[in-house]
Amino acid sequence: MTIKLTDDTTKSPSKELFEYASQTDITDDFTFRPEQSFWQDAWRGLRKNKAAIVGLCTIIIVLLLAVFGPFMNSHGYDEQNIARTNLPPKIPVLENIFFLGLNGVDSRGIDQYEAKGIEEYFWFGTDELGRDLWTRVWEGTRISLYIAFLAATIDLIIGVAYGAVSAFYGGRTDTIMQRIIEVLVGIPGLIVNILLILILKPGIISITIAMVIVGWISMARIVRAQILKLKTYEYVLASRTLGASNQRLIWKHLIPNTLGPIIVATTFTIPGAIFTEALLSFIGLGLQPPTASLGTIVNDSYKLLRIYPHGMIVSSIVISLIMISFNLLGDGLRDAFDPKTRK
Repeated sequence: MTIKLTDDTTKSPSKELFEYASQTDITDDFTFRPEQSFWQDAWRGLRKNKAAIVGLCTIIIVLLLAVFGPFMNSHGYDEQNIARTNLPPKIPVLENIFFLGLNGVDSRGIDQYEAKGIEEYFWFGTDELGRDLWTRVWEGTRISLYIAFLAATIDLIIGVAYGAVSAFYGGRTDTIMQRIIEVLVGIPGLIVNILLILILKPGIISITIAMVIVGWISMARIVRAQILKLKTYEYVLASRTLGASNQRLIWKHLIPNTLGPIIVATTFTIPGAIFTEALLSFIGLGLQPPTASLGTIVNDSYKLLRIYPHGMIVSSIVISLIMISFNLLGDGLRDAFDPKTRK
């Protein structure tokens, strides 16, 4: 090895100009990060989104209360007692903070507990039939979440299968399947729900079927768009060259790579299903008494809103918390699964 000096003379460099470099010196110039899977990287991105974490924690708390809340006292969701009708909320310790309104005093300034000789505390108060609203709210939340998760699961199965087949085979198959979707999209979903419930007996199954009839369309479109893009990638061509069947390409290669958008879409489907169930129950086409749901509680309470607003307020707050939390979580998942949106 030779070097050229400034005086245009050439000579061999001396050994004193060089020194041995250790492995530590080499690695210090690089920044290493542990290898992460797709799901680990998505969780890392989700944790940085504080709003999504707040939404996730709120959903977990609501789920726990929906499971264990009805068992936290001895009252049944359909247990009636005329002697304790329309009691406002009253919570120990918090009753001493006057501006919270949790001291058992109604809008007219009357202490209903003292007036009716009730010594027991009802945290959410009671309704017009003397039923404990704490038990009914969390029992209703459980049923509303059950309907929403059931409808979202069925939408997921039908939408993913329909969209995957339509996009993968393409051609005439895709054209016919998309025309069917366009016909269904032209029919308002609420009208379909109302007509089907009028034909069937109102209940959990009929409400779920009514929501599923047109609820899977958005999922099918999302999956179709993703697979139309993915099926042109090289790894699909390589798998096909190696002899993979169409079923294997769809279920082993294409659908697993669309799980991110599928999860996000499902997260947004759940609050929509809860709102639909609450709307149907509110207008009297949902679950029938004495079965409790968030919609039926709102329907029972709005008649006395001006005098005893606690029933309407509590159930509306729970519905709002669920819908806002799922939307925050859905936004966070969308950003976590898409590296382009990260800051």
